[in-house]
Amino acid sequence: MGSARLDFLDLLRDSAANARFLKLTLGRYRGSDSTLRNLYVRPVVLRAGPHWSFVWRHATRDITKNHPPADALVQIEGLLGGDFGTANLFTTTQDAQLEFLPDGSATIKLIAHETAAPPSEKHDRAKERAIGSEAPWLQALGVTTPAGAVREGMASKFKQINRFVELLAPLLKDAPLPHDRPVEVADMGCGKGYLTFAIWQYLQQGGQRSVHVRGVEQRAELVELCNRAAQSCDCRGLEFAAGTISDTPIETLDVLIALHACDTATDDAIARGIAAKAGLIVVAPCCHKELSPQLAAPAVLAPALRHGIFHERQAEFVTDALRTLLLEWAGYATRAFEFISTEHTAKNLMITAVRRDAAPDREAAAARVREFAAFYGIRAQRLAGHLEFPLAQ
Repeated sequence: MGSARLDFLDLLRDSAANARFLKLTLGRYRGSDSTLRNLYVRPVVLRAGPHWSFVWRHATRDITKNHPPADALVQIEGLLGGDFGTANLFTTTQDAQLEFLPDGSATIKLIAHETAAPPSEKHDRAKERAIGSEAPWLQALGVTTPAGAVREGMASKFKQINRFVELLAPLLKDAPLPHDRPVEVADMGCGKGYLTFAIWQYLQQGGQRSVHVRGVEQRAELVELCNRAAQSCDCRGLEFAAGTISDTPIETLDVLIALHACDTATDDAIARGIAAKAGLIVVAPCCHKELSPQLAAPAVLAPALRHGIFHERQAEFVTDALRTLLLEWAGYATRAFEFISTEHTAKNLMITAVRRDAAPDREAAAARVREFAAFYGIRAQRLAGHLEFPLAQ
């Protein structure tokens, strides 16, 4: 372990000293914090001078801390081979991958590439977009002009498209996706297809795997529009079909996306993903009507929930929390977070679920679901019905 680890640290110090350091990621966390997933490090310039920004990615939030380079190196040295089992270093001249094996040894792999100018470390540098405005499908869908400029009134849509890809990128890396066949993606209720085109482009431009993306939408005129745009822009592996979440035949599914599916349609989508053993499920629920009539206020909450607005918000919380608990019982690691600003829509909660390799403790997970449902008096719920999960024993 010593030689490979020391070589990796020497490469890190050398890249920092010669302004070649781009970023560092530490993965396969094995420490005591059950919520911590990864650590991302990159150089930044603050008013106090050069620092390294540490982004600690937890299950439900990210924590950012900035450290002087010397202190940052000391921290990283202590983490390598301790709390983290893998490290990836990216520089302008080469990349390095460090992996610690179960027997305590370590291996290092170097990947050389052409020298590139180091990126600006200033916080106010121009933002690099996952989806550039030059993408031809953006013009076909009316987001950009023929010159590649974002049209007036479409800036928020362009921002939302890129935000979606930024959120999806690490999830796709964590998800168990196939390598021996095309990745099958379904975007249910895709509307005008902005995000469907975006996920297709992101997976295609990675060049590491082939992909087949299908957008499903009830409105025939939007299906026709999207298919016309896909054909004119030569988007091979992308197609759109008329249908609904519940009636669209899907034989194989690796990634399921359903944004703003109304009320129990979100449950239908999640159930389709679980049934297909999809590696990744991403939903953004909209409307929460099903559980509101059932919601029985516990005595301590009754004075507050007599107000209609509080009752409505509590129904939203209970519905989506129950969905995450059921996904965990089904073998998925879940996250719930705000994915776009409330200035664009009040329905901005996103639930993501990555299928886990290890089987969950289903008995304990089932108990958590039933205890939660019993607390709020919930006797039946659409997703539980799909999964044939009795909320009350």
